[in-house]
Amino acid sequence: MALSRIWSAFIIIAIAVASFKCFFLGETEIFNLMIIGKASDAGNVLKVDGIIETCWTAVNICLKLIGIMALFMGFMSIAEKAGGIRLLSRIISPFFSKLFPDVPKGHPATGHMVMNFSANLLGLDNAATPFGLKTMESLQELNPNKDTASNAQIMFLCLHASGLTLIPVSIIAVRASLNSANPTDIFIPCMIATFVATMAAMFIVSFKQKINIFQPVIMAWVLGLSSIIGLLVLYLTSLTTAGLQEFSGILSNGLLLLIFLLIVLGGLYKNINVYDAFVEGAKGGFDTAIRIIPYLVGMLVAISLLRTSGTFDMVINGLKHVCTALGMDSRFIDGIPTALIRPLSGSGARGMMIDTMTAHGPDSFAGRLSSILQGSSDTTFYVIAVYFGSVSVTNTRYAIGAMLLADLVGVCTAIGLCYMFFG
Repeated sequence: MALSRIWSAFIIIAIAVASFKCFFLGETEIFNLMIIGKASDAGNVLKVDGIIETCWTAVNICLKLIGIMALFMGFMSIAEKAGGIRLLSRIISPFFSKLFPDVPKGHPATGHMVMNFSANLLGLDNAATPFGLKTMESLQELNPNKDTASNAQIMFLCLHASGLTLIPVSIIAVRASLNSANPTDIFIPCMIATFVATMAAMFIVSFKQKINIFQPVIMAWVLGLSSIIGLLVLYLTSLTTAGLQEFSGILSNGLLLLIFLLIVLGGLYKNINVYDAFVEGAKGGFDTAIRIIPYLVGMLVAISLLRTSGTFDMVINGLKHVCTALGMDSRFIDGIPTALIRPLSGSGARGMMIDTMTAHGPDSFAGRLSSILQGSSDTTFYVIAVYFGSVSVTNTRYAIGAMLLADLVGVCTAIGLCYMFFG
């Protein structure tokens, strides 16, 4: 019901704003832009697609997702039949059994979650999505109310949506392409911001689900992971931009190839028909990608209406006026559009980040802030639409509120870090 109300509010607000602009401000082309506008049109000052093009975009996303999902779910099928997922579940179960008390020890969902978090950590978005959807399917098997989000599903999605990533390679590459004097200077703030957002998501959901987050097992794992990340950050800060990108490529893609190798070797060791197992799992990837199309179309259309109607511009201008009236420093406002669009659209937020850096300079306060904001969270509403849609969950309970609250913590942390590091 929460998702339904938010979706309805997006559409109503967008159309109301557009109607005001059309009939009172004389912007007669706005309705055309909202319906048939294209970002590539020279006259489209909004630089975003209307809902017709957005529908095509949603379908194209799902079509492209078919191949990626078929690949990874095929390998997941081999790993399951070879017992690799169960082995991974047993290793991580002491920690996950406390954080996900409703998931039985050794359940395959635990292994799927580990694969998803690992892919996110390494910045492998294409791999994280299939692993995440497989996780939702596994957790749905344990869900007694199939149309309502379970506690475990909410905890998983909130942690996933916090977007914990070790190395924001794509952001560094964009900054380098825009001739930043030091493209990697946002690395540490990004790492801290996304880690704080993840911890916030864990604390928020744990409080709601009455999970004692200070249990020795949970704290030991959190502190252990924090130490490993800290040491890695210490090493990465000594590398040049080229060295950082090279190391990231070797670490992320090399580990992915290693996982494929270990899965195949494990399947051969267990004497299973690895190719048949791969094909069986790949078929599920096709079905899942097709099933999420209506959910994704609905969400992206609502987001498109908000963007093309100029609602975001009104919010930004309003924030600037408030800061001016209160005598506050308003430099951070120029970077806020990235934070506002990030929960709605990953590509939209990336475009807004590039636009901010182009307008103000990659090494400006706004340019650096937009970079940190881009790297400190994930696309919350996209995640909600795709992941819950893949298992036909319609009642998301408090998932959206928890995710947005964690996003807010990440945004506030990013702003504070930008002032701390760059004044």
